[in-house]
Amino acid sequence: MSSTAGLVIPCRAAVAWEAGKPLVIEQVEVAPPQTMEVRINVKYSSLCRTDIYFWESKIVSAKTDELEHRFVWVGCFVEGLGGLQGQTPLFPRIFGHEASGVVESVGKGVTELKPGDHVLPVFTGECKECRHCKSEESNMCDLLRINTDRGVMLNDGKSRFSIKGQPINHFLGTSTFSEYTVLHVGCLAKINPSAPLDKVCVLSCGISTGLGATLNVAKPKRGSVVAVFGLGAVGLAACEGARIAGASRIIGVDRNPHRFEYAKKFGVTDFVNPRDHQKPMQEVLVEMTDGGVDRAIECTGNIDAMISAFECVHDLDGSFIIINQGFFQGWGVAVLVGVPHKDAIFMTKPINILNERTLKGTFFGNYKPRTDIPKVVEMYMRKELELDKFLTHRIKFSEINKAFDLMLKGEGLRCIISMDD
Repeated sequence: MSSTAGLVIPCRAAVAWEAGKPLVIEQVEVAPPQTMEVRINVKYSSLCRTDIYFWESKIVSAKTDELEHRFVWVGCFVEGLGGLQGQTPLFPRIFGHEASGVVESVGKGVTELKPGDHVLPVFTGECKECRHCKSEESNMCDLLRINTDRGVMLNDGKSRFSIKGQPINHFLGTSTFSEYTVLHVGCLAKINPSAPLDKVCVLSCGISTGLGATLNVAKPKRGSVVAVFGLGAVGLAACEGARIAGASRIIGVDRNPHRFEYAKKFGVTDFVNPRDHQKPMQEVLVEMTDGGVDRAIECTGNIDAMISAFECVHDLDGSFIIINQGFFQGWGVAVLVGVPHKDAIFMTKPINILNERTLKGTFFGNYKPRTDIPKVVEMYMRKELELDKFLTHRIKFSEINKAFDLMLKGEGLRCIISMDD
């Protein structure tokens, strides 16, 4: 064990005292890890739209045009546990959930991690014991599924952070805007110690979500035509997945015309701006592709985009794939990643389903954090996955509010925050 094992560690943390107010670098005390907990030294962190959303603590109307711009924050799929279902503002709080770090000490019962291990904290978990964790078809752990309203640890219902005796709330079980943080062991992915922590930190959330939505759920075949709705970080990660899968054509759909040039780095071959067309996007894409795309991944949370993504994929036509002794199957698959307003209704004609289109949803790209994220890191190490193009800014921890300003202005994709400045 490290020399600090079992001791309270004083360190710097960026504390949000009020909704929407600049974070304040404070001296906090971080308690030792309890049963099945791990304390890590955070080396690098990044900012995700989900941090912004809960920091602002605003409720956005589904009827405003602001909706389509505000809901491209889908790195964390809140799945009805807060977020667009109506969040409970919780302050003071330490935000942050995209990060990398090194294990400092472990609590009772932790056997697969030890001090010095390199890890990625993840906002959802994998206990490896529940029915979801044991299933090959689910990554939605019963014990450690994301909970945006909880500001304490599961073990004893208490916070591990305090300032002069005042408890400070956790966020998503991670709270990586602190030099040290405590997590449940099931929310830590042990990774290759040779992987650069200042780059793979972004695999904790949004990039993995978009990448997995394509590779694990849409599963485009080599030569496929893929459409991606929304070219933020998650959408571009979906494009990266299509590039890796060998798609012959990747169509990016976005209302911001300035995104196309940068999207080319991720394999995007065509750009469609809905503002340039009078007809629904599904009609535009069907015409562009002579019948529809093979796969569509929706990364905006806008309900119209979701419907367009489903209705633009190829249905059953004269080009049949024969399977199972004569049954026919269409091949168009649409995957929903974005989170819509809780009152939004998805409407389509039943014939669109009977014509054998497939509609799927995904949570964190269907990755199991402890089992699968180390494999994604290895994809990067083998140079199959290109991460550098996602990293657009770097700042010191003491300047963390600049990262918020950059994201609020829509500048860049991921800002890497060095905790050791």
